Amino acid sequence: MATGDNDIMVSENGIPRHIAIIMDGNGRWAEKRFMPRAFGHQAGVKAVRKIVEHAGNLGVEVLTLFAFSSENWRRPKEEVSLLMSLFVETLQREIDTLDKNGVRLRFIGDRTAFPDVLQDKMRVGEEQTKDNKALTLVIAANYGGHWDICQAFQKVIDKMATDGLSRQVISPELIQEHLSTAGLPDPDLFIRTGGEERVSNFLLWQLAYTELYFTTTLWPDFDQDSLDDAINSFKGRQRRFGYTGEQILNKSASL
Repeated sequence: MATGDNDIMVSENGIPRHIAIIMDGNGRWAEKRFMPRAFGHQAGVKAVRKIVEHAGNLGVEVLTLFAFSSENWRRPKEEVSLLMSLFVETLQREIDTLDKNGVRLRFIGDRTAFPDVLQDKMRVGEEQTKDNKALTLVIAANYGGHWDICQAFQKVIDKMATDGLSRQVISPELIQEHLSTAGLPDPDLFIRTGGEERVSNFLLWQLAYTELYFTTTLWPDFDQDSLDDAINSFKGRQRRFGYTGEQILNKSASL
C-alpha cells in the first residue's frame, strides 16, 4: 500500500482499505414476497457470506457490518428473539469457515445485553480467529455511535483517575485510541442498502471523512456486482481531507 501524509492513504488498485455497511432491507425484501420477515433475515445472512468472501478476494482489509443497533431492541419481541437465535446459529456455523479463510472476527458494541450463549460465541469467535490476517470482519452488535463516543470518554476519565492524572489534553487522537474500533483504519467507504440515506448512529466519529454510497437495492439482493458498483463509485471520487484538488494530485504523483 502506498502512503503519503497520515491522512492520505492510497489503496492498491483503488480498493478501499475499510468498508462499512448498513445492511438494510431484509424485512421489506420478505414482505415484497409475501413471506414473514424471518425469511428476509435468513436471506440477509446468505448475502453476508457472499460479500465477506468477495471483499476478501478484492483485498479489502476491514469490513464492518452493522448487524444490530442499540435502537433495534425497539422492534417486536418476536423479531428480536429470532435475530438473537439467528445470530447464535450463524456464528456456530460460520466461525470455522471464517478461520479457515484467514478472516479475523471482531465484535464492537455493548455485548452485555445479549444472552450468555451469544456472548460466549462472540468470545470464542474472536479468540479462535485472533491471529488471522486476510480480512478483519467487524460485526457491530448492540452498537450505537453515541454509545461508542461516550464509552471512549469514560475510558479516558477512568484512565486519568487510575493514573492519578488531574489534567490531560483531550485530543482527537486520544479519543480515537479508546473507541471500539481502536487499531483499525477509519472507513474509506460507507454503504447503505435499502434506499434510506442516513447513517443512523453508525460509526459517527469514524465516518468523518468517509465517502458515502446509498443504493435502493435491498440487502438480500446486494451481491458481488453491487459491491463492485459501490467500489467503482468510490474510485471515481477525489478525497481531499481539506486540501485542494491540485495538492492531492501532486501528493499522489509523488508517491
